[in-house]
Amino acid sequence: MLTLTINPTVDLAWEVGHLMGIGKNRARVRSVAAGGGGINVARGVVLLAGRATAVHTAGGEVGLRLNRLLDEEGVDHVAVDIEEETREALVLFETESRRSYHIVPPGPRLREHEGLRCLDALERAAGDCPYVVASGSLPDGLTADFYAVVARRIKEAGSRLILDTSGPALNGALTEGVYLLRCNRTEAASLTDRSVLSFDDARAVNEHLLTTGAAQVAVTTVGALGAVCSTGHGHTELRAPPLPGEPLSDAGAGDGMVAAIAARLTAGDDPVSACALGVAVAAAAMLTPSTEPFAPEVARSLRPEVKSKFQAHA
Repeated sequence: MLTLTINPTVDLAWEVGHLMGIGKNRARVRSVAAGGGGINVARGVVLLAGRATAVHTAGGEVGLRLNRLLDEEGVDHVAVDIEEETREALVLFETESRRSYHIVPPGPRLREHEGLRCLDALERAAGDCPYVVASGSLPDGLTADFYAVVARRIKEAGSRLILDTSGPALNGALTEGVYLLRCNRTEAASLTDRSVLSFDDARAVNEHLLTTGAAQVAVTTVGALGAVCSTGHGHTELRAPPLPGEPLSDAGAGDGMVAAIAARLTAGDDPVSACALGVAVAAAAMLTPSTEPFAPEVARSLRPEVKSKFQAHA
């Protein structure tokens, strides 16, 4: 399968004992890794024994470092050169409180011709991939309908698009319609102007997405509760499993979920079964600090604990 990361990062993970407001905070560098939605998804697919190629932008010295990190990690990738510098993001983990802080700048500004080069690279790489994942924010310079254009190109190439984004990019993509849309509760609330606090709220959002043709499959997460996966057959509540340890960070939970969904759909699973593993992977990702990858063996051990409840369309 294939992923697109139009606004990647180099993720710097630092660790401090206690974050102080004055004086110096002595930090330990925990990790430096390539990041961004689609890159994280590709990494997760490989962890789940699948195959993935990440298409991404890369600019300046940070872009060169991004490419080196992906090469060293053994992630198959296609880099599209851009003029401005790729962004760096910081994850700060405070060991005393066990809290993580994820600090992310907006990133470079892309020119129109650079966006077109990304579309061309994606289309060339798609080949016979049944699924393509577009994940993450859009950088400045691209119009809000960029993911709608991606969806159109992917359809013409004979593939299905799985989308995970937010803000204007999310609204812009829905005019074209995608195969599967994954929203967290904040993104879902922005689509309907109502809070998403329960499975009922998530089901209402998904019903809206299906009836308007925005997505064939809608997945809305509800924090620690789990997620609702909705298809033409109905809605399935997927309750998150009890965690076997203390939650450390939710930074990689969404990307892990999308990776599991994409991997299992590519393997032939139905959307609900794929999403159930996604809920287990998201739970496993909560047990790792910063944006570190989830442990596949933990995710698989949690999968039987994901409880489901089906409700047909009214």
